[in-house]
Amino acid sequence: MKGSLRRETTMIRVILPPHLRTLAKVGTEVQLELEGPATQRSVLEALEARYPMLQGTIRDHVTKQRRPFLRFFACEEDLSHEPPDAPLPEAVATGKEPFVVLGAIAGG
Repeated sequence: MKGSLRRETTMIRVILPPHLRTLAKVGTEVQLELEGPATQRSVLEALEARYPMLQGTIRDHVTKQRRPFLRFFACEEDLSHEPPDAPLPEAVATGKEPFVVLGAIAGG
């Protein structure tokens, strides 16, 4: 008898800035199903897979580094400089709190 392998999936909430919402033709918040651990990398890969028009807008096409005028927040903490494979806070991984992509404002 063959056993079935069940992959663990989680539902992640992501809030996008207005310019990316317009590009992706979505509302303020999107929900993504992730397989495996919830990290910045896994969330952004799932987001780009579901909304291919966002590829290269949040991260550089080649280096996969965060674009300079975008920041990542979760649970009121700036995660922009955290390693991409660091686990996201439990509240984000369970869908209680959103992962927020925020457009930074520069000027003087």
